[in-house]
Amino acid sequence: MNEPQSDTRRAAVAMQAAADGATVAANSFRTDLDVEHKDGKTDVVTQVDRDAQETVIETIRTAFPDEPVVGEEEDALKTVPETGPAWIVDPIDGTNNYVRGSRAFGTAVAAVVDGEPVAAAFDCPALSDTYRVGPDGVFRNGEPLSVSDCTDPETATVCPTFWWDFDQRDQYATAARAVVDRFGDMRRYGCTQLELALVASGTLEGTMTNLQTNPWDTVAGVQSIRAAGGVVTDLEGNRWQHDSTGLVASNGAVHDELLAATREIVE
Repeated sequence: MNEPQSDTRRAAVAMQAAADGATVAANSFRTDLDVEHKDGKTDVVTQVDRDAQETVIETIRTAFPDEPVVGEEEDALKTVPETGPAWIVDPIDGTNNYVRGSRAFGTAVAAVVDGEPVAAAFDCPALSDTYRVGPDGVFRNGEPLSVSDCTDPETATVCPTFWWDFDQRDQYATAARAVVDRFGDMRRYGCTQLELALVASGTLEGTMTNLQTNPWDTVAGVQSIRAAGGVVTDLEGNRWQHDSTGLVASNGAVHDELLAATREIVE
């Protein structure tokens, strides 16, 4: 069993590592960036992503030198170990926003033990918001968070999240239609970790996708929602895990409606 004291230390290291990576990103924000493409026209990366990830990993390994790191860029692991402690890093979540000068981006760091998150942080330097999750709860800039108390889907705001590529635009359109048919309004920020954090803070009532997501895009934010009193499941309504298909995250009160909306995408 993981000790609470260890989780507290991991939360502190996650917050420091996220802050260090966010500083690297912030230093080059709205500068002339050399943008590369990884796996498609919208899958972009910069040298800043790589530098930020290296900085985050250095901070983690100073405190936990023998623990594996799963990360989006370069040589980091791509699969979360089933047993033991590990770290999950996204140096810049929302890189498309970042290269366009949009403030909706940040550095996400999560600590897991046996695949389950125990601590996390998400630092959004251009928004001056830092989210931290640990044994004592979830906080934004030191203030405790809780999910929205909205119970009426027709007054709820929901965000389709993750990325439907060009060969999946029918699913993207169906997701948008399902949201606007069932809920009061829709948002989309282009940064999954931020969208999850906004559910944790009560700004959104939910966010959803039918796709299998990457752990670096999701685990920190999922832990934030759960710590804030929300619910996160897969398409079957089972407890979401880092390798689940589909992600349905809500304040709990509108979860059944959100789950039904997400299932419409694949019907």
